[in-house]
Amino acid sequence: MMAAMIAAKIHQDSIDLSSLVAVYDYECQTLDAEGKTVTDRMKVCVQVGQHCTRSYPYRKFREDTEGYDYGTPEELVKWKEEAYCFMPEVWTNHPEGMTTVRDAIIPNIYETREGRKPIDWTLCDDTLTVGGFLCKTATCLLHGRKWTVHYAEDLPTSAGPWKLCGLPGMILEAKTDDNVHRFIVADIRRTASPIYYEHNAITSRIAEEKLIKNRIKIFGNKLYPKKPTYYIPNHQSMNADETFCQIGDEILCVVNGVLELNQAHVFQPLELK
Repeated sequence: MMAAMIAAKIHQDSIDLSSLVAVYDYECQTLDAEGKTVTDRMKVCVQVGQHCTRSYPYRKFREDTEGYDYGTPEELVKWKEEAYCFMPEVWTNHPEGMTTVRDAIIPNIYETREGRKPIDWTLCDDTLTVGGFLCKTATCLLHGRKWTVHYAEDLPTSAGPWKLCGLPGMILEAKTDDNVHRFIVADIRRTASPIYYEHNAITSRIAEEKLIKNRIKIFGNKLYPKKPTYYIPNHQSMNADETFCQIGDEILCVVNGVLELNQAHVFQPLELK
C-alpha cells in the first residue's frame, strides 16, 4: 500500500517517550486557484516527552502508533486536504538545546537545525476556558506574525503546536491577529508513545532564514495556485522517487514521499520572515 512504500524509505529512531499527546484542529483562511475564499483544515499532533516534543501531522502519528494505512480512498482525500496547509514537522529540544524543522519544497525535503531562541511572551490578565481547561492569555511576535494564545497551567508543560512554546502551561489555542491561522486543541491524551526522529536519505540541511525565504518566494508566486510545479523547468527530469495515487478521478504524484497537487491554494505563510 501507499504508506508502506513511503515508510520503506525512512528510518526512524525513538528519541523519547511521550507522557502527553495533544491533537489540534488547524485552520487557515485563504483563496483557491479561482480566487474564492476557502478554509484549509488538518489535524496536528504534539507529543510531549521528558526531553523533547514533536509537532507534526496527526496522520503520521496514527501511522507511527496504529500502523494504519493512508492508501485508502478516504485517507487519500484527507492527505490531499492536508497538502494545502504547508505544515512542517518540528522537534523542539532535539538535539538538546536545538529546534529541528523539516519541510518540503518538491522535489526536495529540507531540514533546519537552529539553537532554541526563547519567545518574548507578553502575559495578559484575560482568562478563557479551552477544552475544559481554564487558560491564561499571552501574546508574542514570532517570525513577523502576532499571535494570541491561551495556555493551561494545569497541564505543566511549555509545549504547544508548531513552534509555539515556552509558557508555564500547555498552549491549547493560538491564532494570528489577522485570523488567518488558528490552532485549537481537540483532544488531550495522557498516553505513552514513542517520539521518533526520522533519518531520511533525501533530506538536505538548510539555514532557517533561507528556507523561510525560499518557501515564500516559490509558494507565494502568483503562478503557484494554478500550477504548483511552475518552478520546476522540466518536471519529467526531476531526480526524485515518484509513485502515483488516484483520488476520485484525479491522478496525483507522490514525490519523495510528498503529495504533489495539480492545483493549490494561495500560500498563507506561518512565517513572514
